[in-house]
Amino acid sequence: MRRAAHLLAASVLAFAAVPAMAHSDAPAETAEDSAELPPLYAAELDRATQFVDTMMADGVVVPVPKDPGGGYTHEQHKRNFRAIYLGGQIYRITGEARYRDYVRDMLLAYAELYPTLGDHPERHDQYSGRIFWQVLNDAMWLVHAVQGYGDIRDTLSAGERQSIDDNVFRPAVHFLSVESANTFDRIHNHATWATAGVGMTGYLLGDQDMVERALMGSTKSGEAGFLRQTELLFSPDGYYTEGPYYQRFALLPFLVFADAIERNEPDRKIFEHRDGILLKALRTTVQLSYRGFFFPFNDAIRDKSLRTAELYDGIAIAYAQTGDPSLLSVAEFQGRTVLTPNGMRVAADLAAGEAAPFPFRSMLLTDGPEGDQGAVAVLRQGDANAEGEPATVLIAKNSSQGMGHGHFDKLAWQLYDNGNEIVRDYGAARFLNIVAKRGGRYLPENTTWAKSSVAHNTLVVDESSHFDGDVRIANDNWPQQLYFSDDAGLQVTSAQIDNAYPGVSMRRTLIMPSIPGLEAPVILDLVHATSEDAHLYDLPLHYSGHIMEFDFAAEGNVAQRPVLGADNGYQHIWVDAEAGIESGKGALTWILDGRFYTYRFAGNGPLTAVLGESGANDPEFNLRREPLIMLRAQREGKASFASLIEAHGSYDGAAEQTLDSRSLVEDLTHHRMDGMDIIRLTLKSGQRYAIAVSHNPDPEQAHSVLLDGENIAWSGFAAVMALTGGEN
Repeated sequence: MRRAAHLLAASVLAFAAVPAMAHSDAPAETAEDSAELPPLYAAELDRATQFVDTMMADGVVVPVPKDPGGGYTHEQHKRNFRAIYLGGQIYRITGEARYRDYVRDMLLAYAELYPTLGDHPERHDQYSGRIFWQVLNDAMWLVHAVQGYGDIRDTLSAGERQSIDDNVFRPAVHFLSVESANTFDRIHNHATWATAGVGMTGYLLGDQDMVERALMGSTKSGEAGFLRQTELLFSPDGYYTEGPYYQRFALLPFLVFADAIERNEPDRKIFEHRDGILLKALRTTVQLSYRGFFFPFNDAIRDKSLRTAELYDGIAIAYAQTGDPSLLSVAEFQGRTVLTPNGMRVAADLAAGEAAPFPFRSMLLTDGPEGDQGAVAVLRQGDANAEGEPATVLIAKNSSQGMGHGHFDKLAWQLYDNGNEIVRDYGAARFLNIVAKRGGRYLPENTTWAKSSVAHNTLVVDESSHFDGDVRIANDNWPQQLYFSDDAGLQVTSAQIDNAYPGVSMRRTLIMPSIPGLEAPVILDLVHATSEDAHLYDLPLHYSGHIMEFDFAAEGNVAQRPVLGADNGYQHIWVDAEAGIESGKGALTWILDGRFYTYRFAGNGPLTAVLGESGANDPEFNLRREPLIMLRAQREGKASFASLIEAHGSYDGAAEQTLDSRSLVEDLTHHRMDGMDIIRLTLKSGQRYAIAVSHNPDPEQAHSVLLDGENIAWSGFAAVMALTGGEN
């Protein structure tokens, strides 16, 4: 490790000074220095070299922009900025002049092209780019290209530097921070990328005016800009208002620019700003994942995971700042790092065996700049895997809208277990960068289905979406997180919203209890709605798996497949079967990946159960076909739904063995008494339990009810009790 340590020291020295220095033909690192590298870093260097060598074999290709996302010119310019970025790094590490020359020639080609460009011909809206169809991609180009340029700039002739400075980077900065001030001054991830690119260019060119614009906004007032974004886009817990998918995306410019600020102006103490919000946000991003994949809140592409380019830099920068060994286990899971001194440090310490498991845990993440705009509750339980992550996680989305990328899904929830998503969130209706699907843009069904309330696991009133689907109203309203507990054996989250629908108050309490005789996980879901008027209440559950059985008499639609409704997402639901359930009680069992799940429910009156599937009215086949069960109730006054999801048994197709394929619960009853909920479970073993919920957060407050001659007493918000007597 002595040679690796020498290279690490050389890397730090080489990377410390970003502004231009005297002309030199070789970087501080040399090929001799790189003879011994930690495995992760060596693999990254090999991967980068293969990519750049392939690009070099094709020569410098800088086409006139014409295509939208996914099209040839779009993808070529993406490859180009990656080649500039990596080519500069390879030159800094190896000293091979051919990589420097390739990056130089590429940038000189852009110096000829860029001054000729106007609005992109495939401009999507008022935020048109120059090289790409939207400003965002131009900002991403700048963030990457300026880093590659920084690795070679000091070795170029004065004329080459001036040509690239004046015809590429200065006009790109002017375009982003002056001509596109509407984007630059937004509190939004697009602006984060733009401010990062402008600020990093300012440091490289020694232009403090650029730096101040990036930090304080186009007018330098401080009402916009990078610093203001760190204050308004994250909650005090490090939760990013647009959700995990966009948090992952925004973290690269946040952390890469912060790293540049720290190296150039350490007196700003950027990593201490706002109680260390950027490092906190990095850890929160990791927490918002299951088996590496991000929870698909809002306009999320479900394929995104911790193995994403935006986080390789983030993990390396955060580790350099904190030395937290649990971040090394994330890098080990990623199997990637970056070709910077930070990446070298990660690779060296990982090779030295210094990694520790990442502490995945139950937690409440407040939303909003002051932490008062709802929250996301994450409940975890069960045996951990090799990465230290428990088997089961429940997410209650009681957060704010998430701006334009938000969905109308207040009080929605998801459940993961056994490595799978059991209760699903649809995410975005989009095939990113696939030209055949509307140029890779968001599809019309993103509005008509994915954002609609009925596409989520939340209560829907009168077949309309929350806030009537108006994002302007939604942005000004959010749920109130009433209670959260991560106590082992009885984890609870409860929240309420009173303005998703006029005159309707909705409360949802989700409980993850440990009940002897039942396998984990067991999830209890209590939904209450109160209104002075009569309404139609729909409670959909979008699940993953294949139906095994249900205990209600359903009339199937075998000759034709009707559609549930006409608007607000209902037009996209095929109705496969319906059942009128006078008792309001029933159960449905499905199987997924060799495990059985039973959804058992009880309403405060008659229900209709709808078995359906997404995909109706979809002539372009843009939607995934996914199953759902919906509980429908016509109520005047109060509507209540109590349901239980129980995991049980196993199926091994290879061994042809099935165990406990049927629910271990015989019956579920729900009683609402003096504002409190009493759920009684009778197991097939004969054992009975009560889950009692007072909705009073005072842990010392005692409660009791008399139910069917049986006294049920407990303290605090909720409790689980074994019942030994009284009537069933």
